[in-house]
Amino acid sequence: MKKFLSVNDLGNLKEALNQAFEIKKNRFAFQNLGKNKTLLMVFFNSSLRTRLSTQKAAMNLGMNVIVLDVNQGAWKLETERGVIMDGDKSEHLLEAIPVMGSYCDIIGVRSFANFTNKADEYSEKIINQFIKYSGRPVFSMEAATCHPLQAFADVITIEEHKKCEKPKVVLTWAPHPKALPQAVPNSFAEWCVAAGYDVVITHPEGYELDEKFTKGAKIEYDQKKALQGADFVYAKNWSAYEDPNYGKILSKDMSWTIDSEHMSWTNNAYFMHCLPVRRNMIVTDDVIESENSLVIKEAANREISAETVIKMMLETL
Repeated sequence: MKKFLSVNDLGNLKEALNQAFEIKKNRFAFQNLGKNKTLLMVFFNSSLRTRLSTQKAAMNLGMNVIVLDVNQGAWKLETERGVIMDGDKSEHLLEAIPVMGSYCDIIGVRSFANFTNKADEYSEKIINQFIKYSGRPVFSMEAATCHPLQAFADVITIEEHKKCEKPKVVLTWAPHPKALPQAVPNSFAEWCVAAGYDVVITHPEGYELDEKFTKGAKIEYDQKKALQGADFVYAKNWSAYEDPNYGKILSKDMSWTIDSEHMSWTNNAYFMHCLPVRRNMIVTDDVIESENSLVIKEAANREISAETVIKMMLETL
């Protein structure tokens, strides 16, 4: 595997899940693959779970790890061609990327959407430049439109806890004080459909996601109706995708916050969220602290999803 941006890059999802469960039984069984190999993790945005879990995963595989925080530990980078670089950006990404590639064997990149240029963001301009110019296998640690390591961990978690072959999985919008990217909900929808679940997405009108990621899921604007019979509830905020409101907050309707009443409409569902979470906006204290909350187990599985992806990349070197 030379690149990892979506579920399609894995090949067979069922086989990838089998590898993940094999790794979970013994995280250190494949250290020979990473011996004398180096992972470079490049962060354009902040991180907690992604940084810690991915670094731990690489170490499990015997790799050396270099972490670069572009905003604190490097020159400011220009990303546009044809720009006269007479401002505060001292280095161009087109020189920086091949230099980075010369120091490592695999590169992980984290670069969020900032809602300045929808065309650039939905073409994944930043991470695709790494794929084109680094000469190394590249995986996403969250890009403008997708967060595949998170979605992979989410599916691993659902597989571990599902009580039927085709559980009902509900992705519900919830309020948030800031405009957030669509990356997590995009990937969660795409991966859950690929896994063969009964996927329902519920949100206020105006929060429709790109159909590229939601194809195969049912869209239901009535949150109560959507939650009825759910086996898993994944709460997440995202900003508007459709023009002319791309990146905007259209609602802060607190009636969408997941509380015990919302969960009572479900089939004793598990609660899921990628973290970090705004308590009592996205979800109330009692729900996230309940026995049915999977948020910590999801976060722990980030190590497993990352290790599975890196292992598959090491096997192609």
